[in-house]
Amino acid sequence: MGDLQKLFNPKTIAVIGATEREGTFGRTILENALASGDRTVYPVNPGRKEILGRPCWTGIDALPEPVDLAVVVTPAATVPALVDACGRAGTEGIIVISSGFRETGEEGKRLEGEIIRINQAYGMRIIGPNCLGVMRPNVNLNATFLRKTPEVGNVAFIAQSGGFGRTLFDWGIGAHIGFSMIFSLGSAIDVDFGDVIDFLCDDPHTKSIIIYLEEVVGNVKHFVSAIRGFARNKPVILLKPPFLGGDKCFGLTHTGMMACPEEVYDALFRRLGVVRVREPQDLFNAATVLYARNRPKGPRLAIMTNADGIGIMATHRLLRSGGELATLSEPTVRALEALMPPYWKPDNPIDLLRNADVRRYAETAAACLKDPAVDGLLAIYTPQDFANAEEVAAALIDAAAGTEKPLLTTWIGGGDVRQGRKHLVEKGIPAYQTAEDAVRTYIYMTQYERNLQLLQETPAELPMDEAPPKNHLRALIHQSCREACFVLTEENSWKFLRNYGIPVVSSRMAFSLEDALSHAHWIGYPVVLKVASPEIVFRQDVGGVITGVDSDEALKTAYHRILDGVRQLAPEATVRGVTVQKMVERIDYELILGAKKDRQFGAVILFGMGGIGVELFRDFSVGLPPLNQTLAHRLMEETNVYRMLQGYRGKPAADLRQIEQILVGFSNMIIDFPEIREMDINPIAVSGGKAFALDARIILDTDCVEGKTAAYPHLVITPYPTRYVTPWRLSDGTEVILRPIRSEDEPLEHEMLTSVSPETIRSRFYHSVKQISHAMHVRSCNIDYSREMAIVAEIRREKQKRLIGIGNLIIDANGIAGEFAIIVHDEFQGKGLAAKLLDILVGIASERGLHEFYGFLEPANRRMTALCERLGMTRRSVYDDLVRVSLSLTG
Repeated sequence: MGDLQKLFNPKTIAVIGATEREGTFGRTILENALASGDRTVYPVNPGRKEILGRPCWTGIDALPEPVDLAVVVTPAATVPALVDACGRAGTEGIIVISSGFRETGEEGKRLEGEIIRINQAYGMRIIGPNCLGVMRPNVNLNATFLRKTPEVGNVAFIAQSGGFGRTLFDWGIGAHIGFSMIFSLGSAIDVDFGDVIDFLCDDPHTKSIIIYLEEVVGNVKHFVSAIRGFARNKPVILLKPPFLGGDKCFGLTHTGMMACPEEVYDALFRRLGVVRVREPQDLFNAATVLYARNRPKGPRLAIMTNADGIGIMATHRLLRSGGELATLSEPTVRALEALMPPYWKPDNPIDLLRNADVRRYAETAAACLKDPAVDGLLAIYTPQDFANAEEVAAALIDAAAGTEKPLLTTWIGGGDVRQGRKHLVEKGIPAYQTAEDAVRTYIYMTQYERNLQLLQETPAELPMDEAPPKNHLRALIHQSCREACFVLTEENSWKFLRNYGIPVVSSRMAFSLEDALSHAHWIGYPVVLKVASPEIVFRQDVGGVITGVDSDEALKTAYHRILDGVRQLAPEATVRGVTVQKMVERIDYELILGAKKDRQFGAVILFGMGGIGVELFRDFSVGLPPLNQTLAHRLMEETNVYRMLQGYRGKPAADLRQIEQILVGFSNMIIDFPEIREMDINPIAVSGGKAFALDARIILDTDCVEGKTAAYPHLVITPYPTRYVTPWRLSDGTEVILRPIRSEDEPLEHEMLTSVSPETIRSRFYHSVKQISHAMHVRSCNIDYSREMAIVAEIRREKQKRLIGIGNLIIDANGIAGEFAIIVHDEFQGKGLAAKLLDILVGIASERGLHEFYGFLEPANRRMTALCERLGMTRRSVYDDLVRVSLSLTG
């Protein structure tokens, strides 16, 4: 039981609570089920013998056969018993339409818990309760109470809330959106976002997903992993209402008070490649264009209009939304001057003037779309009696036919322009009623394209220790937790930074005035004095920092002043001592780097402008670990201080590669220590191009002593699995490192795949491959370790790395089976590497709880076939003249 395929395309349906009474869900759902093609439908109602001319059954257990889907529309109190009856009758899945559960209070929560408890014995998949149901127009299934039937199409719509979800559905029908699925989660006690998105990954009818999300329900890691998998190939557009008071959150560090839920959600969606829209209508505007062939390669937009005021408003919206106006090239300007009156001003937006005719529209569009300085074009038409709306539309359709750049249009007006707008839409050109809608859509297009570029960018390999020694730091944490001291001393915080390659300024802890003087002599004046107290988070607020101490006399005065100030302003604080730190006399830039645990998504990382005004200026960006060089650079780019770091008002540029390395090292630290609740490094001072940490604070979780049962419980994105890194030797003695693949491996993989024989390529891909593309490498190197694994064999010769073999395991969407594939370079075949890679993959498949380990081989690949048979795999011939080999991992 529990097959989602049967739930979403059932052959047999039972409607429990069916009725003939007009206006009820029970009747509407039954009518929709009866109209759902060649399916067997059983009305179930113990009080009726016949409904709508069909025999009615007294209960699910009275049916002549087990059903694939039971739709329950009865009072909430009756649902647990009905779920039990469905389980005993062998039902595959249930949709609980009924309301009256957690949304009503404690009794409703209890009923949900009872349903979950009962279903543990059966393993059925349950949608809801309190949901709309499921509709799949492509397979003619309507298991909802919705009376309207949408057009068949390629957009899947997933809504969390039934109420607003229904409104958005009606909106989509009015916009003539073609749907492949309409799905409502409701309370999501079983089937959640991740399950549905996994199903849609393999659905050939679905080209994009639009989601209405209020908050993530169900398995958060599954949600993240599923969206990440879908968004690599197809667009995901998401509408999420902002949190009320979303710019306010609480913490013991600057990061804790700035990385609020809204910032975290935005960071997550960017990381996953999701386009988050802010207006309901933008869900459908974006969905219709993001899967189109013509997407912008950059942000530069040209705007042409016969009403200058509307062009100015469109420009204002573009610039406020972070877009960019294209600067027209000289050839384009000359071409336009030939079309315009002498008094015309060459500018963008392009004022076609009120008397613009069809020729002026057509030739201006053609010139702009040919311009290499233009990434996209918005054409605005208003009825001015000089050009017919339908004729202008036809001309623009012709102009767009010969380009891959996007052309968006705005046809402003009523009946006079309606046919022109309709003609454009029919030919696949987006047409909007307002210029603002068109500009917002273009911004979403550029965001999506940028997200794809980020996902496809190969990061540089940074010179750093990926697995520094950490047990001594873990012991330090456990000791602090046993002592109930959840704020690490600054001295201990420095140990974490140094261990992960983050440069720190020379510092020492003083427990007396004599210590402070001694440390100052050792460090060298000038120095900075800072109070060390776990209760004082922001030392500047209590006079706990004094800079520019340049002599023994100044130090004595500063030392007493700090302690006196703390006693006066923070009398309850425990003072552990005073930190003596070398003063960086010239600071060009100040940065902040921090982390916190978000309530839903675990560890997040914050980077931005630092110093005492960090919460005032609020120039920061948020990202999720793990970070690599590309992601670290993107995190920097999303701040204003990034532009300053490239050199500002005579100050030297920062070493950006060093800062990237600091960010990646910091990310590795956060990955390794789930005990860290919050952390600030503020400021990181950049002086003469180089960055140094001046201050650090680490706050531990209060449950940090308790053992963690899951791997990386604080992460929603699985980090690099170092536990699979192992040394090995080929049969001829060659030393090999076997390790999981990394996104940085693209150059090494390319070298391997372009230097093997065509026969070896064919044995891996089952056909000839003329060109190994960047897109292929992106797919194979940048993987989700929670869903697949690739183990590479690396050798080193003359200090040069080289890949000589790759073993892949891709877990099916149902999580039950996994497909493997092996390729070994011709030079190293016959030396035991394929057997070793296969053995590692079988072990990983068993570790993940898979039931079956399978692969496809060419019949001519006798060596691999024999190897699989030695491992006990069964074989059978399948399609395309391939052999399927399989190993059962159960029992």
